[in-house]
Amino acid sequence: MKAPVKNYLSVTKKEWNGMVVFVILIALVLAAPYVYQSNHKDNTINFKDFDKAAALLANAQTTGDDAADSKKPAYAALFAFNPNNLRAADWEKLGLSERQVKVIKNYEAKGGRFYTKADVKKIYTITDADYKRLEPYINIAADAGYSKKAAPGEVIEINSADSARLTMIRGIGPAFAMRIIKYRERLGGFYNKEQLKEVFGVDNAKYAEIKNGIAVNAKRLTRLNVNTATFEQLRRFPYLSFKQINAIIEFRNQHGDYESVADLKNIAILDDGILHKIAPYLVYK
Repeated sequence: MKAPVKNYLSVTKKEWNGMVVFVILIALVLAAPYVYQSNHKDNTINFKDFDKAAALLANAQTTGDDAADSKKPAYAALFAFNPNNLRAADWEKLGLSERQVKVIKNYEAKGGRFYTKADVKKIYTITDADYKRLEPYINIAADAGYSKKAAPGEVIEINSADSARLTMIRGIGPAFAMRIIKYRERLGGFYNKEQLKEVFGVDNAKYAEIKNGIAVNAKRLTRLNVNTATFEQLRRFPYLSFKQINAIIEFRNQHGDYESVADLKNIAILDDGILHKIAPYLVYK
């Protein structure tokens, strides 16, 4: 009995050597992390230096663009000038940067105008130092083209006013006056003040500036007979697409004349918003 057990538990020299090597390998694998850590210590992060670097980066991001945009000419020549329609090159001669000049020109393109010296200071890119330096040389009174403005409380009726009278509205210059007239002619007149927001360049801020100086007489609208109107005549309305205009004409051809705006509601692609906009301009003869 003992012989079989002894033979089963006996180990040859070759097997013994193999187990020794295996145990050594296991020991090396288990010891490797500790050996690595003892020879490669982690660097301690200096958070003070990190915070300082982060602050410098944030400052560079917030001021980099402004610094690049605010580069000004090395030499500034001061001279008497009228800020209205002053050439970009002359603004730069006065010591303003390209960015500052661009903002001024955008203001003028939207119908903006300088009526007093203080209006120049209202341009957000003009610094207090810039205005203090330029103010003695601003000469708006010398502008022969300066238009008279309406008296406080006076309103201008915009469906009958010509361009000269429109420029009497505070906040409306010649460019805006021409845009208003062109859009008015396309529509057939304005039936409420807020339609001015549809004129290019009249945003909420501009509208708030001019709304108290205007009045609208809806009786001056040029109306269109929808039962005889051609495609070209209906195209005057900026509210209608080509598809909607075709639908109005085709429905009329198939069902006869319209008697009221209620009949137009039968056209699926005309919603209440569109009908509300075009209804004041239509007649049904």
